[in-house]
Amino acid sequence: MSLGERIDPSRDVPIYMQIIQAVIRDIERGRLASGTYLPSSRELAQTLGVNRKTVVIAYEDLIAQGWLDSAGTRGTMVAASLPDPVIRHHGEAEATMSSAVIDYRFAMPPERPLAVPGGPGLKVDEGAPDGRLFPVELLARAYRLAALRASRDNGFQYRDPRGSPALREAIAAMLRSQRGVPVSAENICITRGSQNGIFLAAQVLLGRGDSVIVEKLTYEPAVAAFRALGANIVPVGLDEDGIDIDAVEHACRRNAVRAVFVTPHHQFPTTVSLRPERRLRLLDLARQFGFAIIEDDYDHEFHFESQPLLPLAAYGPGHVLYVGSMSKLLLPALRIGYVAAPPAVVEAIAHRVSLTDGMGNALTEDAAAELIESGELRRHGRKVLQIYAKRRANFAAEIDRTLGDIAEYRLPDGGLAFWLKVNTDLDKMEVRAAAMGLRFASSRSFMTTDDAPRGLRIGFASLNAHEARTALSALREAAG
Repeated sequence: MSLGERIDPSRDVPIYMQIIQAVIRDIERGRLASGTYLPSSRELAQTLGVNRKTVVIAYEDLIAQGWLDSAGTRGTMVAASLPDPVIRHHGEAEATMSSAVIDYRFAMPPERPLAVPGGPGLKVDEGAPDGRLFPVELLARAYRLAALRASRDNGFQYRDPRGSPALREAIAAMLRSQRGVPVSAENICITRGSQNGIFLAAQVLLGRGDSVIVEKLTYEPAVAAFRALGANIVPVGLDEDGIDIDAVEHACRRNAVRAVFVTPHHQFPTTVSLRPERRLRLLDLARQFGFAIIEDDYDHEFHFESQPLLPLAAYGPGHVLYVGSMSKLLLPALRIGYVAAPPAVVEAIAHRVSLTDGMGNALTEDAAAELIESGELRRHGRKVLQIYAKRRANFAAEIDRTLGDIAEYRLPDGGLAFWLKVNTDLDKMEVRAAAMGLRFASSRSFMTTDDAPRGLRIGFASLNAHEARTALSALREAAG
């Protein structure tokens, strides 16, 4: 054995663990055959220059794991029950998890990641809240109360895959009173954010080869989820009033459509609201053709002009799987979303939760319920709505100042982002912006067809005045 060459006291792995790993690697590579006696603990300790007790601990662990056998006074040997090793090429390097050659099949990720990559520079999101505005002391207090209640009620055990009963009831009450959705707690399944909710909804609706209608400009992670399930993506057009309903009907007559994915409150990415007449026609088509509507209402709380339109789920509850999120009003890092649906559908979704997660994060969910029930979340919502309204106005003025000659936009009635139509070479602009350290979602990430109109979705809510000026000035410079 040449263990000494592989034992390095400067590594952050304990010496006894390094010995264990080295012995196992030598067995796996055929350097130590079954029945081979190892040096005594004293001899190996002297060779390695370590305490004998360290070697004893390593040998004892290897014996307990079944790699070695104790032969009493004769010493310690490689277990006779081990299979013959695979012969390795002479001089083959010992691989780490990062350098190992992958010789099994797996599904490769796309060349362009769904999420905006991390790194240095300024990140411009697609419409996230400013987490700096949420009072940390309120969150800490809510977690403390949730933890105390869980300790008292033995609530630290595995729980209902539908989520915290308190949060399900709180969300149901919020949907009834603020959005007109006729639900109770039995209609709610808590998810790890809205994207998880979309994926779970798709799992219970779509099978391989089933068709799902999406808009030519839409939320890329949803399309990726549908494709991952083997669904057939059917893109349809949209305009200033939302999804093209005539195109939806035409697509339904040509395809066995199982679902339609829409973001009717503030269409993603263009921010337009789906007009009432189109909402009613979409529900009529759902009844006629028997498809489900996946309604992603990702930022209902933020509307600046008039009262927001009620969700489709408010007047078509039997045809809609309503996906929402607490991330925009609370914090994205808490990962709390939900699906509202008929009880049988909720049970089906909860089964999928059981397959992948077992249950949600009960402590975080109970803390969120505490914030809702105490009224703190609603007070926070009113406060940040005023802040975001000012940022929206200032952002529009800054766009006019820096990008007025190359970008067009419609001031969004609600939501936390602008949709910019840029009359310059977007491919070159995006490459230059990335080289300058400005990170944002590619214009192509919103497109489901090559002929879809291109634009940039730029979030404003998470940027203070200085950050907004910096981001838009960088876009201006990148445009050339």
